[in-house]
Amino acid sequence: MMDFREMPYARPDMDETKRVYESAIEKLQSAANYQEARKAFFDLQERERQDSTMMSLCSVRNTIDTADAYYEGEMKWLREQSAALIPLRKRYQQSLADSPFRQDFEREFGAQLFRLIDAALKTTDERVISDTIREGEIKQQYQKDSAMAKTSFRGESCNFYGLLKHMESTDRQERKEAYHAWAGLYEEISPKLDAQYDELVHLRDGMARKLGFSCYTDLAYLQRRRFDYTQADAARFRAQVKEIITPAVAALREKQRARLGLDKLHYYDEALLFPEGNADPIGDMETLVKKAQNMYREMSPETGEFFDFMVKYHLFDLETRPGKRMGGYMTRFPAYQAPFIFSNFNGTSADVDVLTHEAGHAFQGYLAMRSIPLSMLSGSTSEINEIHSMTMEHFAYPWMESFFGENSEKYLTAHLIGALSVIPYMVCVDEFQHRMYEKPDLTALERRHVWRAIEKEYMPWRDYDGEAFLEEGGFWMQKQHIFLYPFYYIDYALAQMCAFQYYGRMKENRREAWQDYLRLCRAGGTRGYFELLEEGHLLNPFREGTVEKSVGHIIQELQERY
Repeated sequence: MMDFREMPYARPDMDETKRVYESAIEKLQSAANYQEARKAFFDLQERERQDSTMMSLCSVRNTIDTADAYYEGEMKWLREQSAALIPLRKRYQQSLADSPFRQDFEREFGAQLFRLIDAALKTTDERVISDTIREGEIKQQYQKDSAMAKTSFRGESCNFYGLLKHMESTDRQERKEAYHAWAGLYEEISPKLDAQYDELVHLRDGMARKLGFSCYTDLAYLQRRRFDYTQADAARFRAQVKEIITPAVAALREKQRARLGLDKLHYYDEALLFPEGNADPIGDMETLVKKAQNMYREMSPETGEFFDFMVKYHLFDLETRPGKRMGGYMTRFPAYQAPFIFSNFNGTSADVDVLTHEAGHAFQGYLAMRSIPLSMLSGSTSEINEIHSMTMEHFAYPWMESFFGENSEKYLTAHLIGALSVIPYMVCVDEFQHRMYEKPDLTALERRHVWRAIEKEYMPWRDYDGEAFLEEGGFWMQKQHIFLYPFYYIDYALAQMCAFQYYGRMKENRREAWQDYLRLCRAGGTRGYFELLEEGHLLNPFREGTVEKSVGHIIQELQERY
């Protein structure tokens, strides 16, 4: 194993990759027995693991500094090369699907393997190569434009993350000024973002039609491996959220307004839950990582081993810097069996959330890369993957005193409020995307109006205090998932239902809840969504009544806490 800072990046030899693909196809088609077919499969997988590691390494370094011309150029080259492999990759997948040893593969690795392969055959084609390349270019430009945006605030040069800290100030005037600067920054770059999204919507719609789908939404569901539920199921889940969670959050917002002593709760007040100030973590980045290391060592032998590995090999980039991509994520370097965590610390409780949420993803990846022989089954769909991360946030509760001192109870209250109150927003994003791809020709202003109407339905408390850009619906563009990962957002809401279930069970029997969670992590993506829920002893979020069962104890606890 090698320290992240020393990991060498080298362009994958794509000629060699193509040769390995051709060899695997030939061997699959001529295999005399399962062992020969199996060896061809694993030989190619090893090549893909090496290439994937270089692609991940390049992507991480590009997002760490979007202004770095070298890695920006390498990402462009890698996108082009990856797209050019589509016909060859499809031939290989077809050879697997048609193999006389398909049942042997399924007996050893499960039916999910070929569910993924069959879906890939329907969602990739050489007809969309140029569109795929162009989509990647737009997404990279979006990341760069949003990362480079900055403004002056009270004599300080701030990006979006720098402003968020001020939006939690106990001084309402400071919050209001930061909020206007934040909104103004989005309004300033909105012509670029509107144009980028418009092109993305039309591009994706065109790709879907080339592949024989009636609209992009149908293609996206299959790309996201949503084999077990439909758009109608998602709509019914959103309806449960509106019926159960929206009123509960509205009541919390009213309590917040009264607690803060305000006549009206505006958007720039929402982040401040306590008049004396929110709980901020104690210590700088290095201190917080050290505290996290102690926490994970005490939590379980498995988490201790995992986090020691992360620290030893510096598998983090956590501090916000000019030109760094917004947001946070976990990725993997398969050749090293190493997860990697990327974030933008800003001095708020969100920094601790990263050390639990993204670490939950990384913990699952660490386990799966060491126990599941098929790379494509080591991770699941995002509806399951986000259970790993969100549940870890709750499992970390007993250690919050080390991060927040005497304000730990305040943090726990704020965390539960945040986990519940963000769910209506998540389903707003989901409904918005369904509407966008139903009508891809909407203008930028029409898109904003659609957003504002949806927002009022699920979040009736939201008040922008006359900020024109947001009043007309500009808030949607602050969610990068809409640009980068279409339809990946309701997954968080679905996963939070399950994380709340685990949290409820932690209160009764922490050991039993942990064992179920550990089993779910180790299962990776070896089975389908509904099967994995059963594996983790979790209720299905789409079933009528599950939302109420999942959040009932949360609402009750918050009535006592806040």
